[in-house]
Amino acid sequence: MLRDNRSFFEKLTGSTRMDEEITNEEPQAELARSKGEWLTSDEEGQLTVDVFQTPDEIIIQSTVAGVKPDEMDVSITQDMVTIKGKRQRAHEVTEKDFFYRELYWGTFSRSILLPQEVDADAAIASLKNGLLTVRLPKLDKSRTQKLKVKME
Repeated sequence: MLRDNRSFFEKLTGSTRMDEEITNEEPQAELARSKGEWLTSDEEGQLTVDVFQTPDEIIIQSTVAGVKPDEMDVSITQDMVTIKGKRQRAHEVTEKDFFYRELYWGTFSRSILLPQEVDADAAIASLKNGLLTVRLPKLDKSRTQKLKVKME
């Protein structure tokens, strides 16, 4: 039986040290992950999100540290939100200088199906301390709007 010498953090996140050699045969995806090659240039990363509700809103939060507001696109329909962007490294680091490589750099996106319809025109997106917050007012389907009939 092989002994797993990874630290608790490495086991929890699935990361490995860059200077370790991989001795056992692993599938290509695991091999690429262990070398810090999370995605090829053709693939997009996927954001992690929290989605919750208040009585009047659905709120989506995601950490997007290192991304400028003008490098993000938030698209909203009545039943879906799509967040796209690109995280760029401030300066280049050579492969041999890395000890750990766990952060994702490149394009990312995430589409979230909403549990109920929202008012896309009244939605607000804000970015503070690397946390994107999208506030989506709920449409109240049970509320009835009465119209006055005008005589022409």
